[in-house]
Parts: sequence; structure tokens; C-alpha cells
Amino acid sequence: MTERIAVVTGANQGIGYALVEELANRMNPEDRVLLTGRNPERVAAAVTEINSRGPRARVEGKTLDVTDEGAVRGLAEELGVVDIVVSNAVGPLEPGKAPGEQVDGFVDVANLGAQYVLRAFGPRVRAGGRLIVVASSLGTLEQLPEGLWGRFDGASLEDVEKVVEEWRAAVHDGTAVAQGWPEWINLPSKVAQVAAVRAVAAERREQDLADSTLIASVCPGLVDTRASRPWFDDFSQAKSPAEAVKPIADLILADHVDPAQYGELVRDGKVLAWKPSAPR
Repeated sequence: MTERIAVVTGANQGIGYALVEELANRMNPEDRVLLTGRNPERVAAAVTEINSRGPRARVEGKTLDVTDEGAVRGLAEELGVVDIVVSNAVGPLEPGKAPGEQVDGFVDVANLGAQYVLRAFGPRVRAGGRLIVVASSLGTLEQLPEGLWGRFDGASLEDVEKVVEEWRAAVHDGTAVAQGWPEWINLPSKVAQVAAVRAVAAERREQDLADSTLIASVCPGLVDTRASRPWFDDFSQAKSPAEAVKPIADLILADHVDPAQYGELVRDGKVLAWKPSAPR
């Protein structure tokens, strides 16, 4: 059988780590799953841990800072073609810290990082492959005031990138809230992630569906991770990372692509509506 290559960013812990292990356990012995992260020691330790449990596919580590566009492009060029790419890296976000103090670190990873992955790896995903961005149910338009929907709905990737930078600048100069942007920077960031996926998918839909190639964003739901702990009080219904990645792996490894899921935000196999069916 032909070797398949999977790449997961932000994978030395949490959802990314669990997804690498899930894919490695479900793929074939001749396949490779690349666990990437920006800290080489943590990447190496994570790879050693997973491989010590004897997954079916080989797990290899790659140091990758997704905020470095050249590095993302370089990895894509090094691999040539890939079968599965999952953009999962996310930046730090702390309650009680002013948005202007943390918007850059968060947006550089979650948004620019995802955009760099989409641009670099999109053309290199083999027919029948998967290009996935881990986002959130917070990435739907109803999380924003209706007056902002047009900034993202039907936007090109270039449009999305421009809006993200305009919003970031507004956070820094203190005008974001007056322009209607939510104060919690996670909301515009997640909407922009989903919009970026939709933009890329809109350009490729016909050929991708003919080739059984899937581009989508996914929501893992509430997951008990170090990143989510500061933001929620009740974790009684939260999933573990290992539980959360199972439906994501199901989507990635499915034999056929459901056209209804193509370009959409998917949670537990179901499509989350991009915008409400009726005006608010």
C-alpha cells in the first residue's frame, strides 16, 4: 500500500497530542504521523511517549513554529505531498488580562498559523486527502453582532486576513468594542478561523468533491485541557482529549466525503450552521 503522511500542528499536548495518537493507532504500519510543535524538547518527549505504546503507524517529530510562514512553507515543500493536515495550534489566552496585551500572541498562532497552513499545504494535499482546522462552535457568525457578518460571509482568504489585521489594530488602539467587536478575543478569532476554511473550500469545492478530498473546520466540544481550565467552572460534561478526538478522527479517516460537510464547521459528525437560518 502507498504510504500516507499526516501532519498535526500544536501536537505536543492536549487535543493535538491525542489526535496524533488516535490517527497513529488507526492508520497503517507503513503510514507516518508527524507530531509538530515549536519546542523541540517537548516534541521529542511526546513522540517518545506515544511510540512507547506501540501505535500501528510511525510517529515522528518535527519542530514547527506556525507563526513562521517560511517554516510552514518549508515543511510543506520538504514533504512534497501529504494526505492529512490538521491545523490545531492555539496561542495562550488568560482571563483577567487585557485584550491588547494578548491579542498578538493569540492571533499569530490561531489565525495567522491556520492561514499559513491553509496556503502552504492546501496545494499539496493529495487527492482524497483531508485539510482540517480545529476551531470551535464559537466560530459561527451568531457570535458576532449582525453588522459584522458581512466582513466574513462570502469573504476570500485575502479578505479574512485583512479583517483579522483590522480587528487586531482596533484592539490595540482601543476602538474594537465601539466597532462592535466582542471584548473576548477568542470569538472574532474563531469566526475568522472558520471563515478562512470556508474561503479556501469555496475555491476548490467542485474538484475536491470529485476527488473525495475534504476541507473542513471541526469543533471538539468542551474538552478538559490546560488551555480551557481557566475559562470554565463546570467540567462535569467535558470530554477528555482522547474522547474529543475520536469523532474528528472518524471524519478524517472516513472512506467517503459527505458534500454537506465540505467547507463547514463539524462537531461530532454534525454540521454547525454558519449563520442563523432567520435574521435576528
